Amino acid sequence: MNIESTIGEIRNELPERVRLVAVSKFHPNEMIMEAYRAGQRIFGENHVQEVTRKYETLPKDIEWHFIGHLQTNKVKYIVPFVSLIHGVDTFKLLKEIDKQAAKCDRIVACLLQIRIAKEETKFGFSFDECRELLEHGEWNLMKHVDLRGMMGMATYTDDKVEIRNEFHSLKTFFDEIKGTYFRDDDRFKEISMGMTHDYPLAIQEGSTLVRIGTKIFGERIYH
Repeated sequence: MNIESTIGEIRNELPERVRLVAVSKFHPNEMIMEAYRAGQRIFGENHVQEVTRKYETLPKDIEWHFIGHLQTNKVKYIVPFVSLIHGVDTFKLLKEIDKQAAKCDRIVACLLQIRIAKEETKFGFSFDECRELLEHGEWNLMKHVDLRGMMGMATYTDDKVEIRNEFHSLKTFFDEIKGTYFRDDDRFKEISMGMTHDYPLAIQEGSTLVRIGTKIFGERIYH
């Protein structure tokens, strides 16, 4: 598998508004460095211990995106360096990120994770829970988190109509929230949706960040 040429191929497919997050979880530093040498700078990780170790041992101009489910008690380990947290799925987690980021004098960019899939196992706010959070307004007083948009995961299925509908629902909801709460905020613009198996559909439906791992690095090597 040639990581460099695969990254080149994916980049050629992406419209200008879409950035590639190379999902490097469970893959060793050597493979990440291959992608790095191909010009890739944004990498996505799911596990706090793993991303912390990689941050310490890899080039410092890498932008680390945390894309997994984040527990509040682990927040303090990644806020000193993480560039974007994709999966903010509770108000409690947002508050903890704000608190820990204040301690290291950083403003951490975050996406609100919205539950669009039919699977019960997926995390995230429902549309109504998200509306309620934003309506409440306390998030607006937080000085160390910066809401940049939303993230969602479609149902893992071969049914392209279902996947497209779920992505479309997230884009529609994003537009509603953008128009209501972030009309004058140019930074609130990210829609993180689409993975190896469904990213072309996600791009068509308005994604700005695609999280691609298997297509670049192959199947995971270790767990």
